[in-house]
Amino acid sequence: MLAPALTLEQLPPRTPALIAAIEWARLAEPEAKRLRELGFDEGVRVEMLHRATLWGGPIACRIGRMTVALRRPVAAAIRVARDG
Repeated sequence: MLAPALTLEQLPPRTPALIAAIEWARLAEPEAKRLRELGFDEGVRVEMLHRATLWGGPIACRIGRMTVALRRPVAAAIRVARDG
């Protein structure tokens, strides 16, 4: 796998990536638990779909067949490597 140079928040829209690392210590326990329950883990494919137009708004990403909205600080704790 390539070195994780981006966070999920920084990933360009519609760019497939693999989760390289999640900085669990940066997340509150409820946020970390939710991510785990949704299947966020190292090696999982993810795609950033779009960002809210208002600065600091949530992003939408695809993981598996689900579309998930994440707050930007949560997305910034997820390191990704482009896949393709």
